[in-house]
Amino acid sequence: MITSLFTPFSTGPKFSIKFLAAVQLAILAVIWIFLPASSGVPSPAAIFTAWNELALKQGLLQELFKSVVVIWQALLLSALISFGAAYLTTADFFKPGATFIASLRFLGFAGLTFLFTLWVGGDGGNLKLAMLTFGMTVFLMRSTVDEIKAIPLESIDYARSLGKSGWGITYEIGIRGRLHVMLDLLRQNAAIGWTLIVMVESYVRSDGGIGALLAVQAKYFNLPAVFAIQLTILAYGIVQDILLNYLRAAVCPYTNLNRSDR
Repeated sequence: MITSLFTPFSTGPKFSIKFLAAVQLAILAVIWIFLPASSGVPSPAAIFTAWNELALKQGLLQELFKSVVVIWQALLLSALISFGAAYLTTADFFKPGATFIASLRFLGFAGLTFLFTLWVGGDGGNLKLAMLTFGMTVFLMRSTVDEIKAIPLESIDYARSLGKSGWGITYEIGIRGRLHVMLDLLRQNAAIGWTLIVMVESYVRSDGGIGALLAVQAKYFNLPAVFAIQLTILAYGIVQDILLNYLRAAVCPYTNLNRSDR
C-alpha cells in the first residue's frame, strides 16, 4: 500500500492530496523547529516576534493592502490588454503586434524606469502601476496568444458548419470556448504579479508597499523580518489563488466535471 504512493499512475489505494499535504507540512515544521542556528534560517519564534513587530509598529498589513490594490489594478489592465490582443490575432493583421508585445518579456525594468517616469510623471503610485502592468502584460500576452493559436482546426471547421464566420468564430471558440483556460492563465499571472511587485516596489519606494518594506529589512539583514514578510506574502498568495480558482469554477462549472479529489 505504501509503495503505491511512490509509483507513477499507481492502481493501488488512493490517498487524499489534502491528507498527504498535511503530513508533509507537519514533517517540514518539525525539521524547521529543530534546525540549528548555523543554518541561517530563523526559528518560528523569531519570525513570529518579527511579524508582530512589523504589524504593530511598521504597518505591515497596511503595506500589504497597498500592494494588493496595485496587484489587482495591474491584473485587470493586463487581462484587458492581453485577452483583447490575443482574440484579435485570429485576424492575421494583428498577429505581428501581439507577438512583438509578448517578446518584450525579455526586457528588464532597470532600463525602462526612466521612460515610465517620463510617460506617467513622478507620482509613485502611477509609476508603480505602469511598471507592474507592463511586466504582467508581456508575460500574459505570450500565454494567451499561444492558447488562441492552439485552437484545433476541427473546432474552427465545426463552428463554420454551424453557420459562424469571421468574428463569430472568434467569439464562439476563442472567447466562450477558451474562457476557462484564460481564467486559469489570469490566475497564474496574478502569482507572477507578486514576484514582480517586490521588484517594482524596491525601485519605487515613495508610495510604500510590502515590497518596499521587504527591501528595507533585507538591506539591514533582518532575516526574521524578511521571513515574516515573505510568509505573509505566501499566505495571501495562497488565499488569492484559491479565490481565483473558485471564480474560474463558478464562471465555468463544466471544468469540474472530470476532476476528482484524491
